[in-house]
Amino acid sequence: MDDLGLKLFGKGGILFSVCAPERVSAVYCNEYHPGEMLSLEIGHPGTYCIVQFEDTMPEALVYIRQTRIVFPIPRSEKPAPLPYSPKSFTGSCHVIRARFATPEEISRRRNLAFNPYDHAFYGQGPMGNGKDTGFFPHATSNIQPTSPGFAPRCAIDGILENSAHLVWPYQAWSNNRDPEAQLTIDFGRPVHIDALRLTLRADFPHDSFWTDADVRFSDGSTEHLTLQKSAVPQVFPIAPRTITQLTLCNLKKHEDASLYTALTQIEVWGTEAQA
Repeated sequence: MDDLGLKLFGKGGILFSVCAPERVSAVYCNEYHPGEMLSLEIGHPGTYCIVQFEDTMPEALVYIRQTRIVFPIPRSEKPAPLPYSPKSFTGSCHVIRARFATPEEISRRRNLAFNPYDHAFYGQGPMGNGKDTGFFPHATSNIQPTSPGFAPRCAIDGILENSAHLVWPYQAWSNNRDPEAQLTIDFGRPVHIDALRLTLRADFPHDSFWTDADVRFSDGSTEHLTLQKSAVPQVFPIAPRTITQLTLCNLKKHEDASLYTALTQIEVWGTEAQA
């Protein structure tokens, strides 16, 4: 029976540490401070876990490719529109949970891109591995976001509200008016997909929209998407294929006067390639 371990690191070292077989939970009775990080440790890399690093946010099924991952607590020393509820990561009582996913949870068809705990931490040493977050799905972009509310992770956090912009719950991935902008979703292992669902930010008339986009897959194939000016999710059945990542690119803006375009959510529907 494998163990799971949870730790919270701060400037003073380890603030709490708990370990238990199969599932673990911790109650931290203190306020968070800038620079603190949660650590989840497992016995074997290549493991599926259900994590809930914040009790105001939903559980998420993630694939963990190494024996230790970290999650930076989203706190800022400066006022900033962080892409989280004002209730999240605040107060003096926090419940943090993690457990191994069941075979039924792993094998069911689902949105494989969903991960509200994704982040962009690439630290070195004991707090990071210098390469990636270590757990998936993971969203990245070839452009630098101008605000945390426009970061790649905002497009896979499961929140579909799209009638405004920047502040929670209206965060979205912004291409920053760059015609070469790309959004990549890395699954960390092979997955079998059959449909995409895109929700565009629809803060009209502040926003314009993309009329066309391409999706390039790690197997070398491409799908072309024709998009509409719509606030509702747009569903695209695609030829089934097995991939490890995909990239949304070649985004073509409608020729209207509005300057801005953004993606509120991308969903990738399918199953694990290996049972």
